Amino acid sequence: MNIKIREYQTADAAQAAEVWNQVVEDGLAFPQEENLTAETGDRFFREQTYTGIAINSEDNKIIGLYILHPNNVGRCGHICNASYAVRRDTRGQHIGEKLVLDCLAMAKEKGFRIMQFNAVVASNTHALHLYERIGFTKLGVIPGGFRMPDGHYEDIIPHYYIL
Repeated sequence: MNIKIREYQTADAAQAAEVWNQVVEDGLAFPQEENLTAETGDRFFREQTYTGIAINSEDNKIIGLYILHPNNVGRCGHICNASYAVRRDTRGQHIGEKLVLDCLAMAKEKGFRIMQFNAVVASNTHALHLYERIGFTKLGVIPGGFRMPDGHYEDIIPHYYIL
């Protein structure tokens, strides 16, 4: 698979929303519970500081994406946050790593100084291992910070990375 990451375009809305919704429906990583439509997705992806789209250049399908935006405002506006989504049938092929690395470079280009993840779910071991490998620092544990689809609560582990 040949992966290219580029900026989101409105024409990507339906495919990007489909990939995003797979993560929402899994209920294991994103706090959102509502699916995006092509219309609400387009608005959502365009309102971010940057939305990166991972394309399989062999068939031009969207296989992943990330959103990058400020984590806060004003005196904390130099800290950004991001979320990553990879199409279910392409997970395990290091697409997430490519997305995170591209996102960190883009965050720096956009003038951010720190990347902060507020809620990495403790059972999301693939993400935890990836962030550790890249050099993120864990901030601690928030007990029961994430409600799982079956209603039980799981710990979340905030992280940061100096850009």
